[in-house]
Amino acid sequence: MIELLQTLKLNLLHAGYAKLDNKWDYDRVISPFTRMFYVTKGTADVYHSNIKFHLKPGYIYLIPSYVYNRYKCDNYHEQYYVGFFEEVQHGLSVYNLKRFKYEIKASEADIELFKRLLVINPNREVLNSDPDAYIHNEATMLGFNIENNQLSADLLLETTGILTILFSKFMEHGSLVLSEDTGSVSIEKVLSYIADNLQEKISITELAKYCNLNVDYFSRIFKEKFGVRPNSYIQLRRVERAQFLLLTTQDSLKEISEKVGLGNMSYFSRTFKKITGNTPANFRKQQLSK
Repeated sequence: MIELLQTLKLNLLHAGYAKLDNKWDYDRVISPFTRMFYVTKGTADVYHSNIKFHLKPGYIYLIPSYVYNRYKCDNYHEQYYVGFFEEVQHGLSVYNLKRFKYEIKASEADIELFKRLLVINPNREVLNSDPDAYIHNEATMLGFNIENNQLSADLLLETTGILTILFSKFMEHGSLVLSEDTGSVSIEKVLSYIADNLQEKISITELAKYCNLNVDYFSRIFKEKFGVRPNSYIQLRRVERAQFLLLTTQDSLKEISEKVGLGNMSYFSRTFKKITGNTPANFRKQQLSK
């Protein structure tokens, strides 16, 4: 587990300070990146992960990638905000490995970190508070990455360090989504193998052989440690990657279905709808037309 966490990469997308009123009212927001809000004045509400969070001054809030959420401000509030991509080795998400809190009390040091992040990353603010103005705009997303590439080495390292410090505060101590040992091969290596081969056919027999375990025992251990059966996990990962490609690329549905290992268009659409409640075509259309 610790070896995977040591490969964590955080890539800044945007950062800024916003003064928001009752126009900050957006439903069914989904983004392929993580967001943090540090509230300085006023109040607002955010809904995600089946929880309602009442945003209040002096607290920092985390919104993971790929969760449906809603923002609502009845009156007025101000916040520092940060958006960033996170990834561990082989394209896994740290959310697959660790459990997180979503609200923490900010310290004076945290406040200074937000301020410093804006100083060393000027002109990275979101100009339109409507999430659709930047979440679903590929050119805008790529533009932020170009800004990262133009940072000097020292400022890039400092930016990554600040993001890491702030992000780490939300990790639940000693709480792992998965435990270390599955037998012959650690479970995280199995997840890495799946992530590396999503575009291919992956059988449970193949995964069990990779772990040097029989199929029944492997399936039982996987279910105990991850909470879902191996086939369900593979499908979830394929649909999650498809969502990312639908939101951030102009690839055709056929191209995306092939990239996530669901090459048959009918099967791709059926699997996607079963998990998300929507077809790939409608998902992209609705998210881009808001």
